[in-house]
Amino acid sequence: MPTKLEKRVRTVTESDDLYANRVGIPYSRVSDKSQETNGTGGMSQQTRCIKKLEELGIPLERSFVDTYTGGGDFMNRPAMRALLAYIDANPAKQFVVIFDDLKRFARDTEFHIKLRTELKIRDVIPLCLNYKFDDTPEGMFVETIFAAAAELERNQNPRQVIHNMKARLDGGYWPFAKKRGYDMVLEPGKGKVARPNKIGLEAIKPALEGFASGNLPRKIDVAKFLIERGLWEGKSPVRVLDYVSTILNDSFYCGDVEYKPWEAKRARGNHERLIEPDTFARIQARLSNDSATQKPRKDTSEEFPLRGLLVCAVCNGHLCASLSTGRSKKYQYYFCQTKGCEMFYKSLRKQAVEDHFIELLSRNKLKPEVESVASAVFNKVWSKEAEAYKWQEYLTEQRKTELSKKLKELSEMARKAKSEAVVRTYETQMNEAAVELEKMEATGPVVRDPSIPYRTAFDKSMGMLRSPVSTWDLFDVHDQHRLFFFLFERKLAYTKNEGYRTGNELSKTRLFEELAATNSDDVDTAYKTLNLLKCYLAEFWAFYRSSPALQKTLEKVSS
Repeated sequence: MPTKLEKRVRTVTESDDLYANRVGIPYSRVSDKSQETNGTGGMSQQTRCIKKLEELGIPLERSFVDTYTGGGDFMNRPAMRALLAYIDANPAKQFVVIFDDLKRFARDTEFHIKLRTELKIRDVIPLCLNYKFDDTPEGMFVETIFAAAAELERNQNPRQVIHNMKARLDGGYWPFAKKRGYDMVLEPGKGKVARPNKIGLEAIKPALEGFASGNLPRKIDVAKFLIERGLWEGKSPVRVLDYVSTILNDSFYCGDVEYKPWEAKRARGNHERLIEPDTFARIQARLSNDSATQKPRKDTSEEFPLRGLLVCAVCNGHLCASLSTGRSKKYQYYFCQTKGCEMFYKSLRKQAVEDHFIELLSRNKLKPEVESVASAVFNKVWSKEAEAYKWQEYLTEQRKTELSKKLKELSEMARKAKSEAVVRTYETQMNEAAVELEKMEATGPVVRDPSIPYRTAFDKSMGMLRSPVSTWDLFDVHDQHRLFFFLFERKLAYTKNEGYRTGNELSKTRLFEELAATNSDDVDTAYKTLNLLKCYLAEFWAFYRSSPALQKTLEKVSS
């Protein structure tokens, strides 16, 4: 075994032979700034490299640290460019560039070879702590294999990360950046879990519930509400409408996780939801209705009540309206002003368009036989749902009682246990039971939205659909527009020869007809129809309560 003196002689000789009159430049590379600043990344690499330079007796010139991840062209790395520029700016000096790991050199076979060439052109000796560079044919072959292995590992890393993220997603955990209104909290045994923060509870939750109930009738109203609550300070409501749309359409807020780019189907998540699934369903129902995205038209007038509600059946462009001056009087027309359309500026008589609309409303009134059957089915399915709610509440209370009893028993057994291992087992079981009980307490009882009297809404909405023409005639033009977007799924297509196209039936009347045709003994179909009806009734109740004048008119019609 060599003595310390022999080691020192060998080191000095090696230094004299290879590194005489050379200065050292440690190069380190980390993936992000946190590694650079917390002492586990670039600093630790530099420390190891500097220590090796001291062992070899090579003076330290300066260090270069890159915050860069991945492979590819080494000239994309700022510190590597600076290193080569520094060498070029000091032609009188001879350099040794030292790396702590061959992977820091280049994780790409092509650019590994190119960087080796660039260093050789500049008469720079590369030095690596875990690899010995060798310019023999055999050495270059082995070096190429190592470089290819590093490139393979780099290319495999993203795939492995995606697989891990998909597994988290399948397990009900959100693996991406935090959602608005949530913080990502590290929990033992679970990893990072989304938990609602102050913005989520005090801004996003009431905003979503307000939109679902109709208290915030349009997206622009939601945007204003969220800005007032501090979500986007100093922003114009119009500029954040896309963000509002994303929030309104995100099932994450009702406790689910999904990611369509990876075809991860919507499933129950392990995070605390801000709103109930029924509330989210009402939001989606409202979003499918044009009224949620409509801005009030400035040119709405009693003279042309259907302006802004109709589209051309040929080109789907909006139908405009104006007065046309004849020889002795003025004439009122609707017309298409889309250039290139065969109906461009062809006049549609105001009286004909509006008479046909009244005929459409009359044709789609709720038939007496549909009304009676729909009422019977509603009452039957509603009763079944009420029983299901009660049964669920009973099971929930039973489970709470079982968990409380289990906690007491485990606590007593843990107190009497003499083995430390047995005590730990009991404590683990106690923790699991306590977590389950805490979740059940936080969720609360399964109840319907108490702000919506579904039976009352059902009766009053049927009264309105029983005579939609009378309702329309009693409203002023602004309430007529609101009624229109409540009754129809979209703007109506009109053509001069055919009038209103088929398929323009009232969506709300069709819903009652579907309910009347439902077999109430078919539980799945009945509940599906009932859930759609509940969304409609929630929307109706918001519409009904939106203004005292409108409420008074609807009372008159339904009575």
